[in-house]
Amino acid sequence: MRAILLLLCLAVSTSANPIRLHPENPNYFEYAGEPIVLVTSAEHYGALINLDFDYVKYLETLQSEGMNYTRIFMGAYVETPASFGIRENTLAPKSMKMIVPWKRSDTPGYANGGNKFDLMEWDDAYFERLRDFMKRAAERGIIVEITPFSSIYRDEYWEFSPFHPDNNINETQAADRKTVQTLPATDHNLLVHQERYIRKLVEELNEFDNFFFEIQNEPWSDNQVEVMDLLPQNKSDKKKWTSYVHTASEGSLDWQRHFSLLIRDEESKLPKQHLIAQNFCNFKYPVTDVPEEISIINFHYAWPEAAYWNQGWDRVVGFDESGFRGPDDEAYRKQAWHFMMAGGGLFNNLDYAFVAGFEDGTFEHQGPEGGSPGGGSKALRKQLKFLKDFIHGFDFIAMAPDQNLVRHGPGVFARGLAEEGKQYAIYVEGEGPFELILNIPRGNYEVEWFDPKTGSSISQEKVRASKEGLSLVSPSFTDDAAVRITR
Repeated sequence: MRAILLLLCLAVSTSANPIRLHPENPNYFEYAGEPIVLVTSAEHYGALINLDFDYVKYLETLQSEGMNYTRIFMGAYVETPASFGIRENTLAPKSMKMIVPWKRSDTPGYANGGNKFDLMEWDDAYFERLRDFMKRAAERGIIVEITPFSSIYRDEYWEFSPFHPDNNINETQAADRKTVQTLPATDHNLLVHQERYIRKLVEELNEFDNFFFEIQNEPWSDNQVEVMDLLPQNKSDKKKWTSYVHTASEGSLDWQRHFSLLIRDEESKLPKQHLIAQNFCNFKYPVTDVPEEISIINFHYAWPEAAYWNQGWDRVVGFDESGFRGPDDEAYRKQAWHFMMAGGGLFNNLDYAFVAGFEDGTFEHQGPEGGSPGGGSKALRKQLKFLKDFIHGFDFIAMAPDQNLVRHGPGVFARGLAEEGKQYAIYVEGEGPFELILNIPRGNYEVEWFDPKTGSSISQEKVRASKEGLSLVSPSFTDDAAVRITR
């Protein structure tokens, strides 16, 4: 009997595995034995460090509304109430309402009130809160992106960081905030504290399956390199008409690599190994090098090309931040559909309807004099749930983005995923009716059109593709539509 119980215990302890790249198609994830995509509209990263924020209610809201992913910052970087024009910014806790990994000392003088931090002492209450957050997220099937570091965009944000020399008792030094997250570490002595911080997070989180690491948020904003023009140059006003993609500097890339390898080394001594993401740049770029330990290629404000161009790396390509295209939810719904139909595996919109006191996502983030820079609402989360469910309704592991699928679609933007001759997922931005001609092999198919705004079915029909392909006349619709085609 004891032997049987021991075998049962071993089976339970080894049955679960951390989220991983799907072994048959590493452009997507596998979690709890099932293929998944991650889709969400989530709060602005302060759920853990802001003591006023009820993360239990927040996670319950995400679950009830069909979201399966959130992203949190861990405490090395915080913002001010005025940062980026975000109303009730969760990443800017009120005085004495911030909790970070380090314990407060007996010395007064922290920039946002209270005593300075002791970087050599951990705050047990923080790690209890972290473990409880992770446990409750796991119970609700929510994957957490753990982001220990962020670009330090402005001096006033740096002045709130526990690593700032004025905010701790450990005599940290930093000549320039723009270099504290670069190598070689010749003008600061923070590296040892940064390493202790990562080792501690790795140790505390190792038991959980529902997360992955991302080393640093937007590293190019500290030390950026211009790598690509996005718009045609106008010689008379180049600055106005040219938009650049920025990537991190060599020193920043070396620093990120140092910490991704540190995570790998620390986890090699522990039971579980987790995915690591790297945030490469905004918009779009054919990434030139992906370190072997990096499994997720993250972009912000991504164009569909970011997914198309980087499929060949056999990693998940993520769009892990949007939310600065104005207050209308429509922009973020369309962004998500275009990116995921281009082969993306992860989408996250910054949802400004989540703030302390409104963890149900109902905060009115737009006022008479303006408001937060993006959208977010129950309606948008319902639309994103339909996107997630639409993809999950396919055997999407067998599918890939097909840029030759749409032969002709006058007046619309269309793109889709395909398993040739078997199943097709297509997104169309524009208005119907119109004629859609697809490069699909001869055969009989079932076609169903959906409204992405409501998730409702618009029309269904059975059709036959000829040797010239498949010609469809769409139903009437406005703004956009989704199409499911199966053999």
